[in-house]
Amino acid sequence: MGSSLLTNSSAMTALQTLRNVSTQLATTQNRISTGQRVSTASDNAAYWSIATSMRADNAALSAVSDSLGLSAATVDTEYTALTAVVGDSTGGLTKLQALLVEAKTAGIDRTKIQADITQIQQQMKGTANAATFNGVNWLSATATTPATFNLVSSFSRVGGTPTIGSITLTIANYSLYTATQTGILDKVNGAASIDTISISALTDSTADMTTLDGYIAQVTTAINSVASAAADLGAVKNRISTNTEFVKTLMDSVDRGVGQLVDADMNAESTRLQALQTQQQLGVQALSIANQNSQSILSLFR
Repeated sequence: MGSSLLTNSSAMTALQTLRNVSTQLATTQNRISTGQRVSTASDNAAYWSIATSMRADNAALSAVSDSLGLSAATVDTEYTALTAVVGDSTGGLTKLQALLVEAKTAGIDRTKIQADITQIQQQMKGTANAATFNGVNWLSATATTPATFNLVSSFSRVGGTPTIGSITLTIANYSLYTATQTGILDKVNGAASIDTISISALTDSTADMTTLDGYIAQVTTAINSVASAAADLGAVKNRISTNTEFVKTLMDSVDRGVGQLVDADMNAESTRLQALQTQQQLGVQALSIANQNSQSILSLFR
């Protein structure tokens, strides 16, 4: 094939090869700098779309994790207060029951026992009032306290439909005091509520002993009710704890899945970068040689 001044086929071939190498080199450098094989929709529309959706879901799961933390703190506050109200030999309903049994003793000074009872009543009400977290108090309910309370527990999406899972609690099951006096401790049963029991005026008469028996039975029922409420919240605590660990594990799993779709293999990209840089240098050299062929034609006219 003869040489032509108008068309340098060798230079055109070398230039096209160099242009392709430069394009691949730019792609490889972008993958190395971003750490991603698919960083934009143009890289791989399907994988980019999936990764974008999963990242959005992970952000929602992160919000669920935060909500679970808030829920756990709220439930723990109420649970701790209920446990304190049940009490032991030094306070709470357990001590109140013991004092009432002691008051059955003939000739005992019930006025002094009442002094202890009054302190326990005030202490239990104070405990209920203090069981507030982030403005939420289930034990001392007011007129504005909702009938139910939803604790966010999970997030999932099937197709394009997001689903928020929640744990629904009925506040009446945990209320010790209410605005309408229907709580476990302020609901009147017989002559008085747990909150208003008074034995100062009771004597050793049969009728008063019967009244004491009624108070003891009332306190026993309250112990069972409060213990049942505490046990229920304890189960909710365990469920929230399990959900929290699951959500964190799920977030890690989603991160790994997204990484498998879009992350670049840095070992492979590093090797590819070195190969492309070598090809680029060789392409520049080939283009230089092709251009020199045109220069050699000049010597024929000297």
